[in-house]
Amino acid sequence: MFHLADNVYVVGHKSPDTDSVAAAISYANLKNQQGMPEIYVPAAAGTINNETKFVLEHFGVPVPETITDAKGKKIILVDHNEVGQAVDNIKEADLLEVVDHHKIGDIQTGSPIFFHNEPVGSTATIISAMYDQYKVPITKEMAGVMMSAILSDTVLFKSPTCTDKDKAQVEKLAKIVGEDYQQYGIAMLTAKSDISSKTARDIVKGDYKHFDFAGTKAGIGQIEVMDLSVLAPRKKEILEDMEKVRKEEGLSFVLIMLTDVMKEASDLLFVGSPADKFEKAFEGKMENNSIYKKGVLSRKKQVIPPLEAAFK
Repeated sequence: MFHLADNVYVVGHKSPDTDSVAAAISYANLKNQQGMPEIYVPAAAGTINNETKFVLEHFGVPVPETITDAKGKKIILVDHNEVGQAVDNIKEADLLEVVDHHKIGDIQTGSPIFFHNEPVGSTATIISAMYDQYKVPITKEMAGVMMSAILSDTVLFKSPTCTDKDKAQVEKLAKIVGEDYQQYGIAMLTAKSDISSKTARDIVKGDYKHFDFAGTKAGIGQIEVMDLSVLAPRKKEILEDMEKVRKEEGLSFVLIMLTDVMKEASDLLFVGSPADKFEKAFEGKMENNSIYKKGVLSRKKQVIPPLEAAFK
């Protein structure tokens, strides 16, 4: 009989996106299939979004349990490695592993751990390759969630973060799933674009992370839609809520990317200060709290680095 202490929680970042949830599900499954003595439990560090709901329903995969406090728990982090993005009290957890595709953050451990980080478009890409490495068969359900995560994080391969390894893993997984991944990907992103039931707060905090630029604390989020026209009538309320979030969280600024997947461009909304650094980072003049940038799809590769450079 296993006790709670034998459970290892595999969890992604706060404001979970499809990659963080799919990575938790597929990595916990991989560990359990390897016959480890512990029970690996997939978890989410918050409410899952519409796109992830669509994915899990489509492939008949249960929604993982939500955990909000890591204190005293055995934890594996996926799709992040920064304290500010992790479940609360991560420093008081027994951190066993990290599997991620972002820059190395500020997570520290008292003893050596397994830390796997690769410059690919999705954490699910790394985990999909691990199934082959450890010779663990991939079920249709696991193939489906991992394929979805890669398509989501690489924006159907349009993102500059996308690599040949991401494409190769999707080709492999799509064969197991037995679906045309391009048609499926568009259906998935259409589900993500449905904002009819979303409040301004849902839009602002749906895919949102904290960052620190040389001491300047910020919140940066992103919403991806098939056409920016669906967001245009709500821009004013989004900006108002961004300012509320900025004050509530004691941040210098909040930046939200309104990303048009089909036109491959983002409207970058900004509230707070310093506005001159925002304009310097994105080489433009802010109008109505925004700068429109063609070709900008990736927060990780096209928004964070220019901001880091501007604040140096």
